[in-house]
Amino acid sequence: MPQTEPAPRSYLVAVDGSDAAYAALGAACDLAKRTKASVSVLYVIEVPRSVALDAELADQVERGEGILADAEHIAAEHGITVQADLIQARQAGHAVVDEAIDRGAEAIVLGVEYHRPLGQFTLGRLPLYVLEHAPTQVWLIRYPAVESAR
Repeated sequence: MPQTEPAPRSYLVAVDGSDAAYAALGAACDLAKRTKASVSVLYVIEVPRSVALDAELADQVERGEGILADAEHIAAEHGITVQADLIQARQAGHAVVDEAIDRGAEAIVLGVEYHRPLGQFTLGRLPLYVLEHAPTQVWLIRYPAVESAR
């Protein structure tokens, strides 16, 4: 009989302002509350190579801070206080994996929107990178897309 692993003691949830990311955060908070685990929330601003990595990107920082404020509110509704951080990086996938390692996160939680461009389901660049490179558990929570009224 396979041995059951203990529940993670710390989660890192990457948020981007999508319903899928907020749903994943809610799920992570519910689990963390039951097991007394910690939750960190991360928003990554992807900086193009043509711009200095530490450039002031006021509009994007403002957007990210708003998303993190929404994430903190969602976590509070679930009875959890989160550590929320905004960072700038060249590639979001690298940043999420590096932050998970630096923080000692035992699970990375990502919300994935369900969409089928050209009839195929695609995950996207961030989830694929994290799945391939993270040395921790990776949880993908697929959020159903809202169908337009017909």
